[in-house]
Amino acid sequence: MKSDIPTQHDILVVRQIIGNQVHRTPVLTNTTLNQMSGSHLFFKCENLQKGGAFKFRGASHALLTLPNEDRQRGVATHSSGNHAQALSLAARMQGVKAHIVMPENAPKIKVDAVKAYGGEITFCKPTLADRESTLKEVIARTGATEIHPYNDYRIIAGQATAAAELFEQTHQLDYLVTPVGGGGLLSGSILSARYFSPKTKVFGAEPERANDAWESFQKKKLIPVKHPNTIADGLRTSLGTLTFPIIRDGAEDILTTSEDSIIEAMRLIWERMKIVVEPSAAVPLAAIFDRPELFRGKRTGIILSGGNADLNRLPWLESTYFSNH
Repeated sequence: MKSDIPTQHDILVVRQIIGNQVHRTPVLTNTTLNQMSGSHLFFKCENLQKGGAFKFRGASHALLTLPNEDRQRGVATHSSGNHAQALSLAARMQGVKAHIVMPENAPKIKVDAVKAYGGEITFCKPTLADRESTLKEVIARTGATEIHPYNDYRIIAGQATAAAELFEQTHQLDYLVTPVGGGGLLSGSILSARYFSPKTKVFGAEPERANDAWESFQKKKLIPVKHPNTIADGLRTSLGTLTFPIIRDGAEDILTTSEDSIIEAMRLIWERMKIVVEPSAAVPLAAIFDRPELFRGKRTGIILSGGNADLNRLPWLESTYFSNH
């Protein structure tokens, strides 16, 4: 699986491998949000996953299939938060040391969680180049094995299990919308739709302020993100060389949405569904609200990617958020 796009058989095997480690998260519906959107919405609650995000699926798969000699040297990654938490937790559960490179502007709640899960953090400047160069230094020093947050078929196959579960828990979805940052969740969801629900069209959703996936999809070539100043901190990364071809060939479209729309959608999920989600998880709902004509009358799945929100910095209480970033 390291060198090939995961097959239907691969994803079924991954589900067996991680089945006792991950939560089979619930799917919720909400009458008010259905009425507001004009669509019948099905929310796959990966905010209730271990570690607070879907990332635990891919991290668990990578750790559980790691050769023993690699496990003894530990694992390493760079991540703004959710993959860092997921890898730290999965590593602790397997007795493996986790070395985590985090940008210095990563949300405090995610830094604190990585520490609590036993991850050893090295901070760096908040650019992809700095993250990658710092990670190389950590790996050279420790001998740890890199577990990339998204550009790894083991990770993609693990993330694919969220959509595979959703297709079992619902029936005949017309559309599936997931957030897209590095593309692990979106590419995995595209593969699961291809294998398990071929009539379902899959969309990615991302902030206008971090629209590299939209631009890459439109121009059919990989274009890295530049200066992604968005509240959706989990979506500030660029697509990977493994995720982009799957998305280019398999996504129906990439939808963008504004910061105001993201904040409003996040608030509505908290208010109406009584569950905690982080800004990145609200991006698909925001994109749907922006396009009522596209989603009207459709059965639409949404993967709520994570719930690691900073309760001391709720965006609807912070009109000066961007002046401080």
